[in-house]
Amino acid sequence: MPGSITVRPYEARDRAAVRHICHVTGYMGEPIDWQWKDEESFADAWTGYYTDVEPESALVVDIDGEVGGYLLGCVDSRRAWNPVYVLARHALMRGVAFRPGTARTIWRSVTDIATDAVARRLPDPKFYDARWPAHLHIDLLEVARGKGAGSELVRRWLDSLRRRNVPGCHLETLAENKAAIAFFEAIGFRRMGRTPPVPGERARDGSRLHSQLMVQDLT
Repeated sequence: MPGSITVRPYEARDRAAVRHICHVTGYMGEPIDWQWKDEESFADAWTGYYTDVEPESALVVDIDGEVGGYLLGCVDSRRAWNPVYVLARHALMRGVAFRPGTARTIWRSVTDIATDAVARRLPDPKFYDARWPAHLHIDLLEVARGKGAGSELVRRWLDSLRRRNVPGCHLETLAENKAAIAFFEAIGFRRMGRTPPVPGERARDGSRLHSQLMVQDLT
């Protein structure tokens, strides 16, 4: 059983742990390796900007000196990297488009984008709205869940935005992730907009997954 659980600012020494946690919680809190095996590209896409460009907006859960979770924030979402472009760079520079464990998802994404474009159901390439300019990503290992750490991460992040007079914050999760949606609704976020299918991603049964936008007003 863990002893001391605290929330503290992210430090450079936490980078490797954050990247690993991103991958082992990448499918609705569970490992994503069955769908995307390459940890380096996945972590770059979903954590690289936050740890390397805007680390002052990141928080971690510290459990007896080990990182058990994190919140990665961005004050102005126009600055953040588009994960699609990051993965495309890995496809070109590191060949993940042709590697076992990633190639299937990449080429399935290409097919999905073509199909969804015809059906006019593509998700927005990158959400931005001046009412909710900030955003967050949050992931916790199993050992850190159910102990209030997630709520504390989000509370501290939103308080920091209020101090800077940021009008609102958004996040994107999977519409199928009922536990995550319930958590975010309990701390003041609300669902907004349509739920388009996410290109390339699948549930374990092969069905398509859908993106859910959630927002919270802060002023």
